[in-house]
Amino acid sequence: PARTDSDSSSSLSSSSSSSSSADRSCADLRQFYTGKGFTLAGVPQNEISGEHLRMCPQGPTCCTSVMEENLAGLSARETEALIREAGRSLQASFHALHRSFDTYFTELHSQSERALQEKLSPLGPLYSQNTRLFGDLYTDLRQYYRGSALNLDETLSEFWSRLLERTFKSSAPSDVALSEDYLECVAKQQETLRPFADVPRDMKTKVVRAFVTARSFVQGLIVSGEVVRKVSQVALSPECVKALMKLVYCPHCRGLASVAPCSNYCSNVMKGCLANQADLNSEWQNLIDTMIQVASSFSTEPSLDVVLSSIPSRIYEAVYYLKENMDSFTAKVYQTCGTPGESGTGTPTVQEQRKKSSSLTASESKPSPSAGIRLEMQVSILTTKLREMRQYWIELPVALCGKVAEGSSPDKCWNGMSKGRYLPEVMGDGLASQINNPEVELDITKPDMSVRQQIMQLKIMSNRLKNALEGNDVDFQDASDDISGSGSGMCVSGQCTRSRPGLFPYPPDNKGVRGAATPKLRLSTVVFLLPLAVPLLQR
Repeated sequence: PARTDSDSSSSLSSSSSSSSSADRSCADLRQFYTGKGFTLAGVPQNEISGEHLRMCPQGPTCCTSVMEENLAGLSARETEALIREAGRSLQASFHALHRSFDTYFTELHSQSERALQEKLSPLGPLYSQNTRLFGDLYTDLRQYYRGSALNLDETLSEFWSRLLERTFKSSAPSDVALSEDYLECVAKQQETLRPFADVPRDMKTKVVRAFVTARSFVQGLIVSGEVVRKVSQVALSPECVKALMKLVYCPHCRGLASVAPCSNYCSNVMKGCLANQADLNSEWQNLIDTMIQVASSFSTEPSLDVVLSSIPSRIYEAVYYLKENMDSFTAKVYQTCGTPGESGTGTPTVQEQRKKSSSLTASESKPSPSAGIRLEMQVSILTTKLREMRQYWIELPVALCGKVAEGSSPDKCWNGMSKGRYLPEVMGDGLASQINNPEVELDITKPDMSVRQQIMQLKIMSNRLKNALEGNDVDFQDASDDISGSGSGMCVSGQCTRSRPGLFPYPPDNKGVRGAATPKLRLSTVVFLLPLAVPLLQR
């Protein structure tokens, strides 16, 4: 019987459909594959049977076993590169904060040292003949801040003892000989007779707190950056590599290159791959919060700038007090140490004491009006930027998926098997939460030890900062060598001795406080992850 036009049309349509299905071209994948740097050797021209696939779903495919392995390795390298790049961005932020604060603090220190001559010149020869004594105090404070193993309490006590000896000696009549032993005896009266009133004790409390917190704060910034660097270099597990291949490149093998992965599917893969890193979160936030507390303490009365700028005037105040009360102090010293001098010499008279002290006038310390504003700006920058870093380890998977699953539709996305909806629930953060992760097989009883070591470093640093908030000195020489290549964590290339301080890995920038621009922009942690410009995951 004659066939109708409709029968003929239907037969042609069926034949065409069957032919296109059987002979689907791999041209797009071949172009994509070579674009990733691979050769076309062994790449099929048309779809082949997919029973050989081990990571991608089995079925008609344009990928051979070799291609699957190559693309799996590529997905791992590209993801590791993204993680390292995110880490470098965060490290750069810690570096910038360190440079900003270090510049600010060293400038405060230098300004205070420069003010010495103006504040202490009324002391006359007592100042001019003892400039090294005063200069050494500032040198010791600078070295302590830089990481030297100085005991700050002992350093300050020694300074006041030497100053007492020199002041007592300068007030004695010229014909009275004071031996070194006698001056040592005078110096030992500091605690009992309080020749400088409460200035040494009060100044020690404030200076120690200021320098301990400043030193521990910059150490916290350095340690945080080092933790980020080391954790960002942790290799991905074989199970993660398989999951990444299935997520990123299996759609290409299945001819679904234009279909973006489902957002929740990506989340499960990334949370599984970065489960150990997410376990940093608790101690990381604890450290960041403690650093914010320390930064805030810089502006608590007496503020950092006031403490440093007041050092010269407090020294003057102490000497002024002693000069005014030298006669009674001298009498008490004679009772304890005996009358100095040789036969025929007498003790200094009250008239001589008053004559010597009459030229002194009290000095006050008033930081410039702009100093307080600058400190508040510095604290604001530090606290704002640190808050942006708090969620880094749990936002990292989210940020990565923001690129990988960009533009995906909930109903028409790659779910690991086909184009459709992804049904499994999203896992929580951290290793323990991955026990039922449907995408990445993990043994939650075997955490990554290199990550655990860094968690311990975070705990150690947090404890140091909390001690610093209480004004307790910290001997950084006891730190683990793992922190930054040296005992103190502040010595360059591991070269550090107890007699000479190590310097920070980042030299101070004296061109002005960096980052003093507006702290008002509140950027999300994702800012650190934007450089993940994912050329790698482009389709």
